[in-house]
Amino acid sequence: MGALKPWHIAVLVVLLVLLFGAKRLPDAARSLGRSLRIIKAETKGLVDDGKTDDNLAEKADAQSGRQPLPQQPVQQTPPPVVDPVQRSRDVI
Repeated sequence: MGALKPWHIAVLVVLLVLLFGAKRLPDAARSLGRSLRIIKAETKGLVDDGKTDDNLAEKADAQSGRQPLPQQPVQQTPPPVVDPVQRSRDVI
């Protein structure tokens, strides 16, 4: 399938005008644009909040003179020791 050709777009526009009417289309396009702007602003705000929270914590630590806590190593428990003879009995 190829890309959209100009006559495809013309047919689509004619169908939209017939379905929704010429008066409703500009209002619908306007509301869609507003919605997209709101979504863009909110997602940008979410990304900025994540960066701001990290920066605020670092600035607060620097102002109070506290050093960040060192990361504690995670202690891993060794796997249980299994007797090979017992293991072969469990399989049978």
